[in-house]
Amino acid sequence: MALNIKPLADRVVVEAAAAEEKTSGGIILPDTAQEKPQQGTVAAVGPGKASDSGTIVEMTVKAGDTVLYGKYSGTEVTHDGKEYLIMRESDILAIL
Repeated sequence: MALNIKPLADRVVVEAAAAEEKTSGGIILPDTAQEKPQQGTVAAVGPGKASDSGTIVEMTVKAGDTVLYGKYSGTEVTHDGKEYLIMRESDILAIL
């Protein structure tokens, strides 16, 4: 099923990776102790940001890219039972 959220300008829709449920030592973490993931998969991208001269600056990321983003980046949105983050491309730190 295709994602029918269309981000505007330089915004990106990211599907966050699942939070770690166990520590490296095998201890199971409760929901309250799990850290928010800082990586995910790009689900949709906007057309790009308009520059001062009026031309559209193309996006660097594309749908399907696995990205690393800041810990508190983006706005959480639930759509069709799945959780997504909508953030600006500048909130993305790296493509993995």
